[in-house]
Amino acid sequence: MSFDGKRLKKIIRERSEKVSQSLTFEALNLFGLVVRKLNRQQARRLGAFVGDFLHRILGLRRALVYRNLSLTFPEKSPEEIRRIATAMYRNVASTFLEVMRLPLIRTREDAAALVDIEGDAAFRAWQRSGETGAVFISAHYGNWELMAMAFGLMIHPVTIIVKRLRNRVIDTKMNEYRTMRGNRIVYPAQSVREGLRLLQKGGTLAILGDQSDPDEANFDEFLGRRATILHGAAFFALRAKVPMFMPICTSNGDGRYTITVSTIDTSDLTFNKEDIATLAVRYTRAIEAEIRRRPEEWFWLHNRWKRG
Repeated sequence: MSFDGKRLKKIIRERSEKVSQSLTFEALNLFGLVVRKLNRQQARRLGAFVGDFLHRILGLRRALVYRNLSLTFPEKSPEEIRRIATAMYRNVASTFLEVMRLPLIRTREDAAALVDIEGDAAFRAWQRSGETGAVFISAHYGNWELMAMAFGLMIHPVTIIVKRLRNRVIDTKMNEYRTMRGNRIVYPAQSVREGLRLLQKGGTLAILGDQSDPDEANFDEFLGRRATILHGAAFFALRAKVPMFMPICTSNGDGRYTITVSTIDTSDLTFNKEDIATLAVRYTRAIEAEIRRRPEEWFWLHNRWKRG
C-alpha cells in the first residue's frame, strides 16, 4: 500500500477544523455565560472597551472602514471620520454582546423593557387590520439581531432570510439565538419557495438588503458608488402582493433602543422586472438615508463595494 500524502493532509486538516470549531463553540458558550452575568451598564462599558480594542489595537479592517467613510462623506474632516469610526466599532462590539444576552429576553415584557417600537400610520393600520402577510426590509444597522427578536415577541413572529456563515459552529449558535423565541430562519437556497409559501399563508418575511451579494447581477448606486443592489425583497413583496415595511433599530444611548417602522410604498407597482428594479432602488434609497442620518450605526466593516 503506497503512502498518500495528500489524503493524510486532508484528514489532518479536516480534524483540525473540527477541533477548532469545537473549541470555538465552547468558548462562545463560556463567553455568553460571563456576559449574561453582567448588568446592562457593565455590558455597555465592556462593549466600549472591546470596540476600542478592535479599532485602535487590532485595527480590524480599519483601513477599509476609514476608506469607506471618507469616500461616502468627502465633506467631513479626518477628525469627524475618526469619531464616526470610533462610535461604529463600539456599537458593533455592543451589538455582539447584546446577541450573547438574547437568552435573557424571554417574554414580550422583557423585550419591551429594552425596545420601543414606533410605526407610521400605514404600519399601525396594518397592525390593527389583523393581517400578517408583509415583507420587512432592513439593514445591518443599530442592533439588528435584537430588533428581530423584539419584533417577533412584540408584534408577530418573523421568518428571516440569512446567509450561512463560513464557521458552522458560529452559524449554528447564531441561529439558535435567532429562533429561540418563535422566529424562524431560512437560507437563500430555499428562500424563494419557502418565502412565497409563507407570505401566501399570511406570514412575515424579513430580509437585510444592504450588503453585497456574489449572486446578485443588478447594479445601481449605493451611497454614491456603484454596487450590487438586492432585488429579493422587491420580488417577494410584488409577487405575493403584500405590503413592505422598513424597521430600523437605533440606540438611545442609555442601553435601550427604538425601532422605527416606515412604509415602503408599493401601491404604484406590479409584478414585473422593471417594477422590481424600481422598488429595489426605492428601499435602497431609504436605507441610505438612515445611514447618512446616523452613520455610526451602520456596519462599515463590510466591503460593500467590492463588486462595483
